[in-house]
Order: sequence, then C-alpha cells, then structure tokens
Amino acid sequence: MKVDIGLDFSAGADVPAAIAAEKAGYDGLWLVEGQHDPLISVGMIAAQTERIELGTAILLAFARNPMTTAVAANDLQLYSGGRFLLGLGSQIKAHITRRFSMPWSEPARRMEEYIQAVRAIWSAWESGRKLDFQGDFYSHTLMTPMFNPGPNPHGNPPILLAGLGPRMTRVAGAVADGFLPHPFNTERYLREVTIPTLVAARAEAGKDLAGFEISAMPFIVTGATEEAMSAAATAARAQLAFYASTPTYRPVLELHGWAALGEELTTLSKTGRWEEMGRQIDDSVLDAFAVVAEPQAVPGLLLDRYGDVFTRITPYPLGAPDPELWGPLVEQLRSHRRVSLRR
Repeated sequence: MKVDIGLDFSAGADVPAAIAAEKAGYDGLWLVEGQHDPLISVGMIAAQTERIELGTAILLAFARNPMTTAVAANDLQLYSGGRFLLGLGSQIKAHITRRFSMPWSEPARRMEEYIQAVRAIWSAWESGRKLDFQGDFYSHTLMTPMFNPGPNPHGNPPILLAGLGPRMTRVAGAVADGFLPHPFNTERYLREVTIPTLVAARAEAGKDLAGFEISAMPFIVTGATEEAMSAAATAARAQLAFYASTPTYRPVLELHGWAALGEELTTLSKTGRWEEMGRQIDDSVLDAFAVVAEPQAVPGLLLDRYGDVFTRITPYPLGAPDPELWGPLVEQLRSHRRVSLRR
C-alpha cells in the first residue's frame, strides 16, 4: 500500500513541505483546488523533487474544458518525469455555474465524456491521427501542428476520478485509471456500494481491478498523548458533522440507518450552530467513519478494514503531522500489498 500526504495549500509554502515529504518517505502528495491553482504548485514541486508522485485531489474538471486539462496534464507529466497523477472531480452545481460561469448538466454523463475527450486529445498527439472527438457535451475537431506537442516520452498520466454516489463511481470504473473515494465513507458503504459498482463497471468495459488505483483519505484519530487523541477526535467529529450536513452525502448515513442524524445536522448548519454539530457525532458514528486507536494499533486496524481495497492512502489531515508519530506508521503500511478483494 502506498502512503501519501495531503499538503496544506499556501502559495509557496508547499514546495519545502513537499521536499520534506519526499525525504520522509511518502510515496505521493496531493494538492486540492481551493484558494490556489494546484497545477501551478505541481509544476513548482516537480522542479524541486525527484521521486515522489504528484497529484491533484481534486482538479475541478468542469471549471475547465477537456483541451485545457489535456494540455496542462501533458505538460506536468513531462516536467515531472512521469510522476503526475491527474485527479479530477465535478464539484457542485453552484460553484461551477456561479463561481466559474461554466455549464452544468448531467454531471456523471458529462464527466464520462470529458475523460473520453481528454484521452482522444492525447491519442491524437501520440498517433498523429486527426483529432475528431464529437460528443453530446464536448467537441474537439481541430489540432494543427503548431499546437500538437507530440507523444509524451513518459506516457499519459493516469486519470483518477473522485466520487461518492453510484453514478460517478460507475464512470470511474468505466473510463478512469483509478478512483478517489470521498473521505465521508465507511467500510460498509465501500464494500456494499462502491466496490460492487466499480467491479461491475470494469467488467462491462472488459477490465478488472488489476492495476486500478483506489486512493483514499481515511479519517485516523490517534495521538501520542491522551490530550492529542482527544483533540484529534474533536476535529474528526466536527469535520464529519460538516460532511453529514450535506444532503449529497446522505446515502452513506442512510445505509447505516442514520438519515435522521443527517437531517438534524443540516438544520443546525442552516442556523450556524457549528460547535453543536460536532457533538452530535457519537462514538458509534465516529468509529464507523474513522480508525480510532493508539498509534501502534493504527496500521493493523487500517489494513483490517481496507487492506484489500485501497492501493494507496492519504491520512485525513486533522492537524499538523507529527513526523515521530507517523514515520513508523508509514513504513508499516507501505510494506503491505493488496490482496484480492473479498466479494
């Protein structure tokens, strides 16, 4: 199992943090599209590192068109020497239409076509054949020599798609190289909903899960002291409450019989009662979403839950990472190799 790290995104500060992560032995690092453009940071980090893989988790696909994404990803794959991971996600309608002034419709179908269009563009560069992609949402039919970078010597970067519900999960299995499960997940939801959906979609495409990345960000509540454990638990409850208040993520709660909790948290969020929300996440809910254990027990519990599911993990950030705490955990997890998925 590969062990990655997510970086706090502040312009410029991510480069020394990435260098430190590479020295600490992490396999990859992920940057989110928030207040800054992660593509710029990936380029900066690529120039200062040698081994660590560099990914976007996530890049907002619908804020761009397939051509701009294909060009940027191709460049970063080139600049990084083949270390780039293109993690894509849809965001929600309000941000796409009101923040980016871009079209929104049928997000799952649009995303499937978006990824197919990116691949068609890369294929035209690689083969030299005419670009002729015509779909319901995107059309790319012009590629003159001036704008054709030719084949990438490192190959095309893998595409990982973020999702939670069955529709976007099916798209990931059908056309992507990997899946980025939302952090608001439980082992039961993964095994009863997500994995069967991926397996079915891969089978329809004539593929299986061999070589298919499942890169997750599980909640881990741990600490070297009782105070640190308590602080991590409080932070996890607050973040889980925030996610649970979002109706889009309600299916995970419904599977566990916790739909009423989601409705209550939605009501509290609308009145700004943020501190009270975290207190609604009791121990049973916390344990379902997070591995809660002392440091030495974390690797074993993570592998028991997810060792046959995830190919790589990024511990959910609940505060500044402690190198002395995480160093041994990283080594134990990295030595693990995924076995066949239990059906």
